[in-house]
Amino acid sequence: MNWFRGVLLYAALGLSANAASADTAALEALREGSMQKLVFHSEPQDVSGAIFMGEDGSEMTLADYGGSYILLNFWATWCAPCLKEMPSLNNLQAELGNDNFKVVTIATGRNPEAAVNRFFDENAITELTKHKDPRQKLAREMAVLGLPITVLLDPEGREIARLRGDAEWDSESAKNIVRALTGQS
Repeated sequence: MNWFRGVLLYAALGLSANAASADTAALEALREGSMQKLVFHSEPQDVSGAIFMGEDGSEMTLADYGGSYILLNFWATWCAPCLKEMPSLNNLQAELGNDNFKVVTIATGRNPEAAVNRFFDENAITELTKHKDPRQKLAREMAVLGLPITVLLDPEGREIARLRGDAEWDSESAKNIVRALTGQS
């Protein structure tokens, strides 16, 4: 009887592994344009539990976003490619953001609050978070080398994909990837 349970468990694990790789392959097939830089991991990766500052100055961790897919963007007010892509992140959040999917932005390093607010105001960024990682602890622990870096987290809070550099997050390709992940139509 134990042998039979072992065979069933092995078969179930094999099927779920094949489903996971098929899902990744399907997501990768949706990448076009700047989304081709989005690299899906073969296995989800644990992320840092480092504290960062919420918009209201409260201490937060990525676990505060558990249960949703998170498109986590590390940026800075002095980073030209970051500023270029922020409107597209805002558009993505406005169109597809919900309880199951959120775009979360974290200004890492020295980003004066006045500069962040001015940029958001001047560019009509109304849908994104103004979180901060002033000491870059979260960014360092998540191997953010250069900006912008965007990380896709699954509902369990694990990293499933990463994109280095700026991208068109409101492109049809990006939206199709988010819809495929979250089951949105």
